[in-house]
Amino acid sequence: MQTVKNLLFKDREIILVGTAHISKESIKDVESSIREMSPDCVAVELDEQRYESVKNPESWKNLDIVKVLKEKRGFIMMANLVLSSFQRRMGADVGVKPGDEMRSALNIAEELDIPVVMADRPVQTTLRRAWAKNSLWGKVKLLSALLASAFEKEEISAEDIENLKSSNEMDSMMAELAQYLPAVKEVLIDERDRYLASRIWECRGNKTLAVLGAGHLPGVEKHLNALAAGTEQSNTADIENVPPAGIGGKIAGWIFPVLLAALIIAGFFTGGAATSVDMLVSWILWNGSLAALGTLLACGHPLAIITGFVGAPLGTLNPFLAVGIFTGLVQAWMCKPKVEDMEFLAEDALTLKGFYKNRIGRVLLVFFLSSLGGAIGNFIAVPALISSLLH
Repeated sequence: MQTVKNLLFKDREIILVGTAHISKESIKDVESSIREMSPDCVAVELDEQRYESVKNPESWKNLDIVKVLKEKRGFIMMANLVLSSFQRRMGADVGVKPGDEMRSALNIAEELDIPVVMADRPVQTTLRRAWAKNSLWGKVKLLSALLASAFEKEEISAEDIENLKSSNEMDSMMAELAQYLPAVKEVLIDERDRYLASRIWECRGNKTLAVLGAGHLPGVEKHLNALAAGTEQSNTADIENVPPAGIGGKIAGWIFPVLLAALIIAGFFTGGAATSVDMLVSWILWNGSLAALGTLLACGHPLAIITGFVGAPLGTLNPFLAVGIFTGLVQAWMCKPKVEDMEFLAEDALTLKGFYKNRIGRVLLVFFLSSLGGAIGNFIAVPALISSLLH
């Protein structure tokens, strides 16, 4: 795969510079390309939020973990941290920080007084769309992949990094992702190819240079050609928001509460009040105990553990509530994060030990593991209740 592509259209030139996000060679390619090509505009694969993070590495200090939980962004933040820590670990092996090539593009453009455009879709939108468009099994596979990357210890060489820019390596990775998580591939790659191409196409000037991951080159080139031919429009409104839950999704949220109520009522008619109460207690013990166990495994505060036990059944009965929000808020209240927790969050997220040590990381672990425990408890409780009805 060529890492620099010149696309010539009737009245303009667009140069695509493909990079590996933790590559020293990519930094050199970006710097030399901007200086030699002298574009009218530089587009980078960043959104405004990531741009602020690149320009201001201290932005973690402004994090409000309580606000994150209340806005139901706990899973999104967890995914963000795991993905960024994975890149940071790989970058540490080759002496490069993730996004250094984007940082270099911004610095060179500023030095040469070239306008810069943030061409990527907001990462929050991308992650939420990836989650919303996945089936239940897809969500399980996605969480598994994130956890696997969090504990990945394999070292990677500079040569391996450079190989990521070759078409064979990239095609193989894309095919594997499409097979394992087709909805994620659609959101992370296909939709963003279209979004990036649209933003690049809208850049002003006769010569635009775009810096983006090498995996996006084929898709962005295809969409740019379609835009030039008039067979595609640059309007991306349909992929800029999280898709609303359909009827199936809304119904799914009430399946467990309705099913549990139906089973307990059936217990009353088949075995009397005692059977019904026994079934209710059994469900509460499964659901609450495993949520509490998850909080305990996260080394949560004792009050957060109790909250997990009490809050899990409430969260199941009301789809708009989640036990992880309860436990996370209590953990944050009882063990308030300090300034140094915010300062070292990105660094601490590189290891599981660091997650436990950092108070913000601990809140996220409490949120995640208590939610996971409560969900497992429900999946175990329902068959157990059905079994008790049959005996």
